[in-house]
Amino acid sequence: MRITRVYTKSGDGGETRLGDGSTRDKYDVRVEAYGSVDELNSTLGLASCLAISEQRLLTLLRRVQNHLFDIGSDLCRAESRGKTNRFSEERTLWLEREIDEHNDALEPLKNFILPAGTPLSCNLHLARTVARRAERRVVALAAKESGVSVGIVTYLNRLSDLLFVLARFYNERGKNDLLWTPNSDE
Repeated sequence: MRITRVYTKSGDGGETRLGDGSTRDKYDVRVEAYGSVDELNSTLGLASCLAISEQRLLTLLRRVQNHLFDIGSDLCRAESRGKTNRFSEERTLWLEREIDEHNDALEPLKNFILPAGTPLSCNLHLARTVARRAERRVVALAAKESGVSVGIVTYLNRLSDLLFVLARFYNERGKNDLLWTPNSDE
């Protein structure tokens, strides 16, 4: 792919062109789905800026960001669904291994926690919530149109779990977790 010009003016009327050449409204469920995945990718880029001294996390986040580009690429094509399914079970199993490995270093939770703590932890919590929204958008797309890979939905679900565990892990291994206090006015 070669991009020589950023603006095309083709979207000025409220429509956008998908990767297969078809046109959709910018508020279309498919555009919402891959747009949410793109937003998630950007939040991980922000988290990466805060993780500059954490090489292992940077490597993990870069791998996930590449996976998210694959997801966006798959979702931006309404046709050719049978030709594109990059989300084998192996990618989800990799996320599960990362979840288990990081979670084993943490004390079990006895209460819900607030999305707070270190700047890196807060950004990982933010990415978690964006991942949940992206998952909801992809599920809505799958309910409306056929051909959306179940592997994408599963991957996004596991990714939000991983981001929760990473937020705790990079919050001083959970030591800075802020417990939710129900009905508190303080």
